[in-house]
Amino acid sequence: MKNFNSLLILLVVITMSCEAQIPNKEEQIAGAVMAAPEEKRAEATVMGFDENEKLVVIRQGTNELICLADDPNQEGFNASCYHKDLEPFMARGRALKEEGKERQEIFDIREKEVKEGKLKMPENPSTLHVLSGAEGKYDAASGKVINANLRYVVYIPFATPESTGLPIRPLVPGGPWIMDPGTHRAHIMITPPAEN
Repeated sequence: MKNFNSLLILLVVITMSCEAQIPNKEEQIAGAVMAAPEEKRAEATVMGFDENEKLVVIRQGTNELICLADDPNQEGFNASCYHKDLEPFMARGRALKEEGKERQEIFDIREKEVKEGKLKMPENPSTLHVLSGAEGKYDAASGKVINANLRYVVYIPFATPESTGLPIRPLVPGGPWIMDPGTHRAHIMITPPAEN
């Protein structure tokens, strides 16, 4: 019995040490806003993770951007900032994911809800800035995110190649193109080549 108890304690310690540590609010904010244009960072709203790993507002901002901190339970680094008019769309996606819905289910449900007028999409083109990298991380010493690159997504619901003049794939490395054309999720993708 003594050996069993020792083994149980060891397993608990190992499990606890394998769980990701939630960075403090200041580090979450500092990493999240790196996805935003520099002049927008100080006033952006930031959503991050509390001690229960729940996504909550950790800083209320005053401008049009909402930034999401990197999820410490995911590999690499991924922070994003988007125009506040995209929040209903983003929040609905997060809620459906929490319900256990898969990617295509989320797409189909939001498409239906937008067409039925239950889910509001932005009336104007709205941008999402993403800073990500499989080996990326926030370096507290330098105050920078390392090993990550920016990409830009401009949502234009129901836009098509015909309505925008954009191709359906990039013509040059990092060139703009339209993804999910003709749907609620139609958006321009711009992925600058990764820096060496």
